[in-house]
Amino acid sequence: MLSMLIRFCRCSLAFLSSPLSVSLPIGVFLLLDILNDEYYMKLALELAAKAAGQTGINPVVGCVVVKEGRIVGIGTHLKRGTGHAEVHALQMAGDEAEGATVYVTLEPCSHFGKTPPCCERIIAAKAARVVVASGDPNPQVSGRGIARLREEGIDVTVGVLEQQSRQMNEKFNKYITTKLPFVTLKTASTLDGKIASRTGDSRWVTGTAAREQVHTLRHQHEAIMVGIGTVLADDPLLNTRAPVPAIDPVRIIVDSSLRLPLNARVVTDRSIRTIVLTSGQAAEDKRQALEAAGVEVFVCGTGAKVDLTEAMMKLGEFEIGSILLEGGGQLNGAMLEAGLIDKIILYYAAKIIGGVEAPGTFTFNGIEKMADAIELEQVNVEMAGDDICVSGYPVYTK
Repeated sequence: MLSMLIRFCRCSLAFLSSPLSVSLPIGVFLLLDILNDEYYMKLALELAAKAAGQTGINPVVGCVVVKEGRIVGIGTHLKRGTGHAEVHALQMAGDEAEGATVYVTLEPCSHFGKTPPCCERIIAAKAARVVVASGDPNPQVSGRGIARLREEGIDVTVGVLEQQSRQMNEKFNKYITTKLPFVTLKTASTLDGKIASRTGDSRWVTGTAAREQVHTLRHQHEAIMVGIGTVLADDPLLNTRAPVPAIDPVRIIVDSSLRLPLNARVVTDRSIRTIVLTSGQAAEDKRQALEAAGVEVFVCGTGAKVDLTEAMMKLGEFEIGSILLEGGGQLNGAMLEAGLIDKIILYYAAKIIGGVEAPGTFTFNGIEKMADAIELEQVNVEMAGDDICVSGYPVYTK
């Protein structure tokens, strides 16, 4: 009998939604839902992924409501301050939410924030069971949402596809626990590690597919950060030109001595917020001129260089929870040396250009012994058109 049920639960959703399915006992459908937990949670995760980049410092969350083998409601958190995924899914389900199973990628909130607590909405809907991918690291929520549901007699299962959920919300998970932005380094180089030729030419290192992925990454981060050298060399707009409509990140320029020209496109284009990180020794008149032009200037540290650690703390205070670092070798090296990079994405073009003076991916004093090298964990390698993409998470201590 059990093997028959397992085979049945693996059938298509069309079969489960057919008139034949309504004749089965409710208890059988609850068992089928349990056997299909990963299937429905994968769907909830796919829904959440579609909203990546839209929720600001909030997490991305997906929700699926299932009753008697049928999906009766789906929802995604679309924007900070608006209804959470559970609310959208339960509204779609309506009266059919009673006795249903609610699949949600993150622990339902139990506190009043910008929106009412989702736990109470689930309780009011009289759901029979809730399946949660991962707990919420937010101290205001952590464990409380699950406990509240169980208090009301709702069966709660936690940990279905937990790792996928945590990785999807890695930016939120860091920010909500540290108030520091999650920093993703992205760079494109030749096989010999050059990000430009000895003359400074860098267009284009990689192909179209890799560049399209980079614009998607910009959409998925709240800010993009470059050094003043990049602005002076290329006068970039630093916007998002993805193949689908996307959100432009806040522009952050690291400029210790305020060399940013007032006619630079990141200054004259006021459609996107621009922040300049500078040192305590930068000229006051330059700072005032940039601020008059609509640029926000943050003084970080008292020395001649920007204190990057202080800068990250300040950006976190202004609720910038994620940064895509697209710096040159010096900024990349300084951020890595300071242990401020959380994730590294390296695109390699199948090219070799050489050049002693050609800039490389990282420029800093360097590690003395190979045994002390900064290693990457959870390394992933894939193709982006004709280019190679290597990603991973740096380990700063051994």
